[in-house]
Amino acid sequence: MISFVRAIRLLSTRVLNRFRKGQITRDDLFIGEVLKRNNLITEFQLKSALDTQRELLLQKGRAVRLGQVVVELGFATEADIIRTIKAEYQIEVTSLTDDIRELLSYKYGTYFERLPQPRIPMWMQLAVAITFIIVLTIATLSMVVLDQQKTRLYEQSVRLGMVSLNYFANNAPIPLLEDDILRLNTLIKEAARVEGLRYALIVGSNNLIKAHTDINLIGVPFKHFIEDPDSTREGEVIYYSYNRPDGERLLDLYRTISFKDKPMGQVHVGISLNFIEDLIQRERISVIFITVAILLVGLGVAVLYGFRFSRPISHLVKATEEIARGNYQYRVPVKRNDELGNLGTAFNRMGQELWKNAMTQKSFGKYVGSEVLDMILANPETTWLKGTRNQATILFGDVRGFTSFSADKPPEQVVEALNTYLEMATGVIIKYGGYIDKFIGDAVLGVFGVPVFRQDHVQRAVRAAMYLQEELRREGRHGNHLLSAVGISIHTGDVVAGNVGSQSKMEYTVIGDSVNLAARLNSFAGQGDVVISRQVREQLGAMIEVQELGPQLIKGMAMPVDVFKVMRIQNQAQANE
Repeated sequence: MISFVRAIRLLSTRVLNRFRKGQITRDDLFIGEVLKRNNLITEFQLKSALDTQRELLLQKGRAVRLGQVVVELGFATEADIIRTIKAEYQIEVTSLTDDIRELLSYKYGTYFERLPQPRIPMWMQLAVAITFIIVLTIATLSMVVLDQQKTRLYEQSVRLGMVSLNYFANNAPIPLLEDDILRLNTLIKEAARVEGLRYALIVGSNNLIKAHTDINLIGVPFKHFIEDPDSTREGEVIYYSYNRPDGERLLDLYRTISFKDKPMGQVHVGISLNFIEDLIQRERISVIFITVAILLVGLGVAVLYGFRFSRPISHLVKATEEIARGNYQYRVPVKRNDELGNLGTAFNRMGQELWKNAMTQKSFGKYVGSEVLDMILANPETTWLKGTRNQATILFGDVRGFTSFSADKPPEQVVEALNTYLEMATGVIIKYGGYIDKFIGDAVLGVFGVPVFRQDHVQRAVRAAMYLQEELRREGRHGNHLLSAVGISIHTGDVVAGNVGSQSKMEYTVIGDSVNLAARLNSFAGQGDVVISRQVREQLGAMIEVQELGPQLIKGMAMPVDVFKVMRIQNQAQANE
């Protein structure tokens, strides 16, 4: 335990230090330390929460925040955790799902960390990427190619010098033996015409220059251009490089002149290496121009395709924002015949389906209530939609004398009055936890206890009926006499609840004798009355005051049915005492 405590303290210290520097990446551990420091959780509870978090990560493949784990384990409430974090760091946190790390970084981070992340358009990213690829590719190729070319030019210069040396060495022995200076200089003079060859000279056995492309140097003692040169030998040819006083770099090649294996002197040839650099430099300039041209073309293509790809994505982002705001009718303009066009078409189709589902949900929610609707949408394939036997309470409300009421009134007035009644009945039934099974002309059928079972579904149905009658009487005083003529009957018992219909049209409903009995009991309910069966009476006991209407013969029932008129029901506070 001691080592664990030390480890936690060390880890929390490191996390807090990283937080102060604006480098924190996860807020789980420091939240655990804050909760422990404020005595919301103990050391053991923190360890249990961390172990549970690791298990959830392995099971779900994603991280669950430590604060949520602490709440789920019952170690602390979400409100206490949020209040502690607010007091500790003076930040506005509304939920454990908030990005606490971002809030902390924004408040305590450096100026640059508080700045919003720059938004780089796709076309610019594509242009930068293509520019980088082009420059990197051409730079790499040019380095390799130019380096190879430079090597080949150097080797070619050496070969050129060797050819000249061999020519002089083969033609100079006789004139050198005869000391024919004229012939030797005539031989050397031909060398001046070779590109890149800076000099050629013949040295006699007495180390005096016998012939030279610069006639002013004839008869001058010869001395190597640098002392102890780093020479390279290839056969009879020796060569080395050096720099002239004017900065030009030359390659000096020389070999011995022999006659019948007797040395008679040397011949030297100097080849400029600067012209190689000049050639390479010209090639580099050409490469730069080619690179710039390719870059311009590449940037143009990148920007063109960047806009071509980013524009439909921008439309999709805009459409996503509109969909998120509930505007399911928003459509993405589709002008392409490629994958992005297919994506836009699919997105529009999705929006259309979402709109249909939203309309269905909105319409269905008017009848079943939000709680039932959420349950249906969360588990649309559960067995309770496929037909199951359940205990439920049925409320049936019908207008007394509706035929005579509508006979002498315009249809518009009749429909308006009827809709007012149905709207009020729907609101009250849903308010008390039921749902509207169906409207049958001027009658409404409400169900309590399915699909969401509640232990007090009988009480809810009777309370809804009594409250509805009060509301109808109050509104009926304003001139809508139809509202004062509603009779309500209630029965509880077994029903079969589930989807009924075909593949093209289906509805969730309840069927069974209990439904039929609730509807037939309605004939004993006068205007403004609420009548119930013995089963309902027995369920509520002393909670209600009733008037016995006696046993009544009902069509379809072999035995008379006891019917009661509800006079009063205790309010919720009295019922709980």
